Amino acid sequence: MSRLEPTLQISRDAKVPKILAGRYYLERLLGAGGMGVVYRARDLLHEQFGDPDPYIALKMLGEAFEESPDASVLLYSEFALTRRLLHPNVLRPYTFEVDAAHRRAFITMELLRGSTLDKLLCERPLGLPWPELKTIAVPLLDAIAYAHERGVLHGDIKPSNVMLGEEGVRLFDFGLGLAEKGALKELAFLNRQRLNAWTPGYAAPELLEGATLSAPADLYSLACVLYELACGKHPYQRLPSNQARDTGMERQLKAPRNLPRRCWVTLREALAFDPSRRNISAARLRDAWAGGAFWR
Repeated sequence: MSRLEPTLQISRDAKVPKILAGRYYLERLLGAGGMGVVYRARDLLHEQFGDPDPYIALKMLGEAFEESPDASVLLYSEFALTRRLLHPNVLRPYTFEVDAAHRRAFITMELLRGSTLDKLLCERPLGLPWPELKTIAVPLLDAIAYAHERGVLHGDIKPSNVMLGEEGVRLFDFGLGLAEKGALKELAFLNRQRLNAWTPGYAAPELLEGATLSAPADLYSLACVLYELACGKHPYQRLPSNQARDTGMERQLKAPRNLPRRCWVTLREALAFDPSRRNISAARLRDAWAGGAFWR
């Protein structure tokens, strides 16, 4: 193996180790979000034993959060949530580890090969025809329904957190998620209000006003993504000063021409500003979009 440089430059002011835990060689930066950065990495141990595909994705917190005393809790909570979601449309995490020498916690996970929905939307400004839209929407809805049935909320559903790859649709980045029930509910989660990390364009109005994450909030974000895939544009082009009380924009929403009526009825309900009027579950949305017998 050739001699490696000790650090990998990712910005003018921040550096990360080139090798983490003596095992993971960081090749290049794949993406950076509000809190985390993800790298393409090579597992040197697997490579040593002849693995023909030793590549993984490795996620750590961004510079703005790495100095926080509870930053590792944030990363571990994401790992703990996703490792219990054994679903073909949810990204698979491998390990949670800490490089003691560099004082960095990180998650290793499957390396996705494909493109995210935000890139697809840039290429398809008028939206997708129903047959193509359905092949994306139903697996995504099924992943959220599966997570909700197990008491896990995502917290940051948006186009850039959904990948279309060689193995189909993958939902990822549960960094703002939490557990509503089960053993994971006892985990120490960070205060999301203090983090102020919700994505304004997709976060439910009540979250922006300080409410706690809920299943209806996840559904609102998901509905915004589905509407955008159908029309090529966000359902609400401008955000009112008080979304929860502004129903005028809701009344102006038009049904996408390429959606079956059963899909629009459920989608419109999920797009309500008032969470008390989102009387619908992810499972019911999935059934409507999948065209099950109940909806014929």
